[in-house]
Amino acid sequence: MRLIKLTAISAAVLASTAALAAEPVIVVDGNDAVVYEAEPVAYAYDADAGIVRNTTGAVVGGTKTFFQTAINPASVSAEVGTLGYGANIGWSLNEKTELQAGWAGGDVADLFGGDFDANDVNYDVDSDFSNPYLGVQLRPTGNWFTMGAGIIVPDNDFDVTANPDGGVYKINDVSYVADDVGALQGSMEHRNKLAPYGTIGFRPNIGNNWGVFGEIGAAYMGKTNATVTASKTGPVRVEDGFTDGGTIVPGVTPGDVAALAEKELEDKDYLEWMPIVKLGATYRF
Repeated sequence: MRLIKLTAISAAVLASTAALAAEPVIVVDGNDAVVYEAEPVAYAYDADAGIVRNTTGAVVGGTKTFFQTAINPASVSAEVGTLGYGANIGWSLNEKTELQAGWAGGDVADLFGGDFDANDVNYDVDSDFSNPYLGVQLRPTGNWFTMGAGIIVPDNDFDVTANPDGGVYKINDVSYVADDVGALQGSMEHRNKLAPYGTIGFRPNIGNNWGVFGEIGAAYMGKTNATVTASKTGPVRVEDGFTDGGTIVPGVTPGDVAALAEKELEDKDYLEWMPIVKLGATYRF
């Protein structure tokens, strides 16, 4: 039995070896000779097998394409609107999509009328806007109609001054004598550090390179923080309709009146939803 196994193993080894030379193998087992036919094994030598080619060119080429896109914008635009005066740069991602980065700012309070009411008190307002933004402009129908969305990083300050009405500041239905309170002045700012926005608009082309655009929409600026101070100290009178010149309210100071005005300003949520209206011109490269 052991002889048979050894004979079989030998035959298999010899057959495998002979396969490379495609020659028949003859094995003698006792008095019998057995012939094994072996088929040649086809093998194609691959000179590149196991070799890692230099990919520097491909990587550099891809990086170069991205770099060229970044430093070669498709358009520049100038704009004016409720966010301020500014400009943006656009990069075409495809025929219907453009990435935009821009800034708008300055004193645009007059665009909102220059004043506003918080309950019964009227305030003059001066503004200092700074609104860098990053967004996407889409042409969903492939023509002049556009839709935009993105993020504003607002840094907008509002300086406010209260205007007395008939010599009083009427806050929470109480009329405080303005001569006792002095000037009520303060500032406001929105709480959102990032403000999402959305717009719709039109962007027709005028000639090969020039175009105009208009957009309307809104940005959510969030609630407002306010700070108000009074310029005077001392007792404060209120008009009650009984005493000529008003009646002194014990314990009430101009600072207390300022705190009440501050609360009304924060409850007002001035421009929580900032309207976006802009017009501009575009030059395309």
